[in-house]
Amino acid sequence: MKQSILIPTDFSDNAWSALLYTLKLYKNQSCTFYLLHAWSVKSSTRTYITSNYIDTLKADAEKQLFELKDQADAIDELSKHTFEIIFSTEKLQDAVDAAVKKYQIDMVFMGTKGASKSKEILFGSNTINLIKQMKLCPIVVVPDNFDFVAPKQIAFATDYNRFFGDELQPLKDISKLYDSKIKVVHICKEKTLTDAQNYNLATLQSNLVDYPNSFHWMPNDDKKTQEITKFIKEQDINLLVLINYQHSFIENLMNEPIIKNVVSYPSIPLLIIPAID
Repeated sequence: MKQSILIPTDFSDNAWSALLYTLKLYKNQSCTFYLLHAWSVKSSTRTYITSNYIDTLKADAEKQLFELKDQADAIDELSKHTFEIIFSTEKLQDAVDAAVKKYQIDMVFMGTKGASKSKEILFGSNTINLIKQMKLCPIVVVPDNFDFVAPKQIAFATDYNRFFGDELQPLKDISKLYDSKIKVVHICKEKTLTDAQNYNLATLQSNLVDYPNSFHWMPNDDKKTQEITKFIKEQDINLLVLINYQHSFIENLMNEPIIKNVVSYPSIPLLIIPAID
């Protein structure tokens, strides 16, 4: 079945890295890649520039999007892959939501920081906003300058406080694509689980029975971001999977002030799956 993949771009190096990662991840899959650019001019800026100049800026952005499609076509010679462009004057979140609905997008891929060059932030504001608000489909966030590594070892972080059903399908799809091992990790001070957690654990084990898997526990001695970092390094993880729901690990990750010179967060892609209520 042909995949529909959306790749928002601001024409930055980070966005290019995300595009390259996506093409390599799906090199053996039939896909249509939609390259989306959400263009806008700040209202404060409009006060100081003419409408003709704004039109010129808009035309330049459209030209860049066409050129990006040509670049993607040039480096990707697989007949299974096709490229389409989407130029929008809506806000990024609105543009992404509209594209996901219109083109029945299966997955969104984007960079962590976009045009931001700050080494002191893990996620840029656009990425954080999209992750927090996206309810329609999964997002894969790709670190800056990430060299593709096949996701043979996948970590899935959970607290077992939630029952997972169809939400796991994107995780299963990637595992099937690369015959990946799914390593479920629970971070908590105590190994003891409640009855509800034990039920969710048993259900998860049953749900993953057809996929290579293992289950792990990490003590919550430090911040959860630091514990998951240790796990990723120790287990040689290539992809971290999180399900985004209220009070989930990804919500904590978005809110913790992660500074790279304090926390050496591993540069691996994140697959963030919206909760199904």
